Amino acid sequence: MTRSPFITRRNALVGAASMPLAAATATAARAAAPLMDAGSAPFQRVKLGGFDVTTLLAGSRSVPDPQTIFGMNVDADTFNSVSAAAFLPTDAAQFFFTPTVVNTGSELILFDTGLSGAGTTAALQAAGYTPDQIDVVVLTHMHGDHIGGLSTEGVRTFPNARYVTGATEFDAWSKTDNEGFAEKVKPLAEETTMLDDGSAVASGITAMAAFGHTPGHMAYMLESDGKQLVLGADFANHYVWSLAHPDWEVKFDMDKSAAAATRRRLLGMMAADKTPFVGYHMPWPAFGYVEAAGDNFAYVPHSYQLLL
Repeated sequence: MTRSPFITRRNALVGAASMPLAAATATAARAAAPLMDAGSAPFQRVKLGGFDVTTLLAGSRSVPDPQTIFGMNVDADTFNSVSAAAFLPTDAAQFFFTPTVVNTGSELILFDTGLSGAGTTAALQAAGYTPDQIDVVVLTHMHGDHIGGLSTEGVRTFPNARYVTGATEFDAWSKTDNEGFAEKVKPLAEETTMLDDGSAVASGITAMAAFGHTPGHMAYMLESDGKQLVLGADFANHYVWSLAHPDWEVKFDMDKSAAAATRRRLLGMMAADKTPFVGYHMPWPAFGYVEAAGDNFAYVPHSYQLLL
């Protein structure tokens, strides 16, 4: 039988004396790791019935003076009070740009393309996909942070894809001299399917008119095996200053009263039905829920509900 070694008072004192040195050595080793910038994984995937739904962090940046963007019709005291209650600074806001990939089992469908092909492609590849696997690209609307990744210097990012967008949106932008639309979208006109409210992108994916942010802005309802999720795009651009206060005017909304009405309609529906959604500019990873809060609403971030 093996006996435990006998510990003398001298051995104990020697061991104790060496402990500060060991601690110092361990501390020094840990301190040798370099400091890093804030970061997170560039994708998150959940199951929705028989669909895989993957959000892609195609970019993020801070923007100064958020009241000039999200609180155009409220006074500074109100904006500052609401911000303080939500633990938000008022000198800057963080923007997120979040395309979504839906794998229906038969097609890989990308909703919006980010600011650039490089940013979206990097997130797409991190999620285990390649650009040439994309079967369909759906454009919710024609703002540059949604169409920017369609091509780079005339070379298409998604060479095997067909394209889908709202008819009202396409027609409205066709009448403008917008450079991004002319360069990125117009060349794809002959290959683009135009949808109306209630049209289907594919089985289980239905267009929902969400006009106001742009003339023909679309959201999309996903339905699979009795599960639903809304891809809301830019119907609400911030989880507090826009979603929680849907009547606050947003700089980027082209028709501000129509955008506010759309927010109230979609938020009311999602709160009543407890339907999860993805918001293109919601805090990463962009999945969440809505609950009623008096006359307004509150954003409830997804935790693990969609992982079960």
